[in-house]
Amino acid sequence: MADITRRLGWRHLRGTPTAHVRHHRSGTLVHDGPGLSFWFRPLTAALSEIPVDDRELAMTFHARTRDFQDVSVQATVTYRIADPAVAAARLDFSVDPDTGAWRGTPLEQLGTLLTETAQQHALDVLARTALAAALTDGVAVVRERLAAGLAAEPRLPATGIEVVAVRVMALRPEPEVERALRTPAREQIQQEADRATYERRAVAVERERAIAENELASRIELARREEQLVEQRGTNARREAEEQAAADAVRAQAEAARTVKLSEAEATRSVKLAEAEAARSLKLAEAEAARTARLGEAEAARTAATARAEAEGARVVGEARAQAQAAWLRVHAEAGVDGAETLRALTATRLAENLPRIDSVTVSPDVLTGLLARLAPGVTE
Repeated sequence: MADITRRLGWRHLRGTPTAHVRHHRSGTLVHDGPGLSFWFRPLTAALSEIPVDDRELAMTFHARTRDFQDVSVQATVTYRIADPAVAAARLDFSVDPDTGAWRGTPLEQLGTLLTETAQQHALDVLARTALAAALTDGVAVVRERLAAGLAAEPRLPATGIEVVAVRVMALRPEPEVERALRTPAREQIQQEADRATYERRAVAVERERAIAENELASRIELARREEQLVEQRGTNARREAEEQAAADAVRAQAEAARTVKLSEAEATRSVKLAEAEAARSLKLAEAEAARTARLGEAEAARTAATARAEAEGARVVGEARAQAQAAWLRVHAEAGVDGAETLRALTATRLAENLPRIDSVTVSPDVLTGLLARLAPGVTE
């Protein structure tokens, strides 16, 4: 579609290289060609835009074969407008001067023309062809017939159209017929598959048999080797028992000899210890006796010395006491004290010396009164 812009009542058209533009002003052709760019007035201009590039037209239609079977045809026609002036004269390619859009539908008209023309030639060739032949060689046949028919069609050059290429993609029957046609091939494929399955099963059975035979042979060989192993284990056990018995005998003899030697050594050591203990006891007894004798002598000497010291002390004390008592008596005699009174005082003194120690004396009023009463007559006398 052409690009049209507005400027103060004027219009500017800018085309593309694949679009042929024809500009008439007041019935006169002013501009004609692809990729143009020019100013025009919309009130006096008549514009046509014809595409000149290659275009693809896909078409699908149904046809009937010679054996009255319906098939669908998928084809594509590549065409282009070779003569834009003729095409613009035969079809409406005029564009709106304000928007640049086509006023009509020229490409749809071209598509309808090409589709109907191609369908006519395809129906003609398929109507004389059987279904099996159509499915086998129908694509090439239909393609050649469409190319030849479109090239010989006089209306296409009269409209300025040139057919570039024709392609037929598929010829397909109805789904039910297609399934029916596939059945023999499927059956054959299934038979081949079944035969392959049977052969595979036979091979598997043969292999399983060979595997079973190998397993049986392996079990027999394993049982024989186990028997040999059991015999060898028995032989080894007997040999080990004999060697163990011999070792035990040697060990017992060695243990007995060692025990005898230990017993002899222990007896010798015990005798030596007894002799040493007897000698040590004898020495200890002799030492204890000597120590006891020395202690007895020392104790006797100490006792004698103590006795002599005590006797001497007693003698000295007695002499001192006698001297003190004599002096005491002499003093009392010199003082004119009666001898009886002096003896009583001395007796009281001796009694007081032999009495136990008295820490405290409690004198009651009765005792004090009695004493005072007994002392009062003496005082009076």
